[in-house]
Amino acid sequence: MEILQREFTYIWYYFSVQMDQIFIYWILGMLIGSAVSVFAKDHIHRIFLSLQGKVTGILGIVAASALGVASPLCMYGTIPIAASFSRSGMKDGWLAAFMMSSILLNPQLIVYSAALGNTVLAVRIVSCFVCGVLAGLLVSLFYKNRSFFNFNGFDGAKSRDTDPNLLRRYMKNLGRNVKATGLYFFLGILLSALFQRYVPADAMTALFGGNEALGVLMAATVGVPLYACGGGTIPLLQQWLWDGMSVGSAASFMLTGPSTKITNLGALKIVLGLSRFLLYLAYVMLFSFVTGLIVNLIL
Repeated sequence: MEILQREFTYIWYYFSVQMDQIFIYWILGMLIGSAVSVFAKDHIHRIFLSLQGKVTGILGIVAASALGVASPLCMYGTIPIAASFSRSGMKDGWLAAFMMSSILLNPQLIVYSAALGNTVLAVRIVSCFVCGVLAGLLVSLFYKNRSFFNFNGFDGAKSRDTDPNLLRRYMKNLGRNVKATGLYFFLGILLSALFQRYVPADAMTALFGGNEALGVLMAATVGVPLYACGGGTIPLLQQWLWDGMSVGSAASFMLTGPSTKITNLGALKIVLGLSRFLLYLAYVMLFSFVTGLIVNLIL
């Protein structure tokens, strides 16, 4: 009994320390994310539509990737929007850039990631943006005269933020946000506390540390099954970085995690078909691996 009590005390200590450090980022992330979703989402999408005919070539792909980062929608929300863009005549390269960066990042996750420090935050933003741009360029190059997506059967997105009272609309969105991320956030802190207590720091350094290609590859691979929610992975990443994980390995994990999240994969399989879906998986794994190596070389 005394042993169990002592272990509980240790775990609670680690839990409370990390909670004190990152709880504010979770709160700010939800507050800002809900504000963007309720008050800026439609404006972002109108800007995207208005770019047709005004910019061409790579500039359109760059703008599409940037707007994908700014969009607060999850992949199941992004696909109907992308379908409506496609019906309006938008190029598949632009849609690929928008959807890729939207999968990887959003305003709420940017705020969450600030808990990892300025360097990791900058690496995450830049790598996700570049991943979207490169995806758009590749689709434009190799699918110039044929369709990459199949949006048949997808109607326009139905907004859940329809309450005429703006305050109630915002509070309802915030409530959905808490419900969607809260469990994963606290579970992530608990897992982090367990790692601190029972996994030696040397083991994490050996697995993910240094500039070794194996560490980056391991991080990319671990990101596939472990990633469930962006907010829930922040406590784990913070602990791993403390224990010796390289920034390149963290970058690789942050790229493969959301891009292979099971709900995102299910949605993408529908609009890509099997062959292009496999190309997508190969692309995100290769990009995350190369990005991790480059980040480690630079830093």
